[in-house]
Amino acid sequence: MNIKLAAMTAVLLGLASAASAHDYSVGELHIGHPYALVTPPGAKAGGAYLSIDNKGKAADKLLRASTARAGSVELHTMSMDGNVMRMRMVPAIDVAPGATVKLAPGGLHVMLQDLKQPLRKGDKFLMTLVFQRAGEVKVDIVVQDAAPAAGHDSEMHMQ
Repeated sequence: MNIKLAAMTAVLLGLASAASAHDYSVGELHIGHPYALVTPPGAKAGGAYLSIDNKGKAADKLLRASTARAGSVELHTMSMDGNVMRMRMVPAIDVAPGATVKLAPGGLHVMLQDLKQPLRKGDKFLMTLVFQRAGEVKVDIVVQDAAPAAGHDSEMHMQ
């Protein structure tokens, strides 16, 4: 009986670790699945993506992000103007109370410029996010070869 209990506890702890390993909380904010996409050899820029869920009653803002993996990091938005992709820096990303903001390919994202090395599938690196109200949180960015599948905020990746 004790062996079954120990085995079940181990399995549940493993599942809990796997489920929370890529989700983070700071204040009333929940940061989900931070990731970046593979870059081609020699690329000097890439994007990082995640979701921010504000479970609080007050608005917050993502003010900035930083990582040792890039020379500079900016908050960006991207949109299509006819057949032209337009990308521009934004001073902050608003997160309304009770809302979820998705940073995903083709929209809001964290722009990694002057990459120190290409982003390769399976790489992990630390990124610090700074929010106006909630403060600072460090997240692991996992490099993937594609955006999450349907049901996981999938959008078309544009490079």
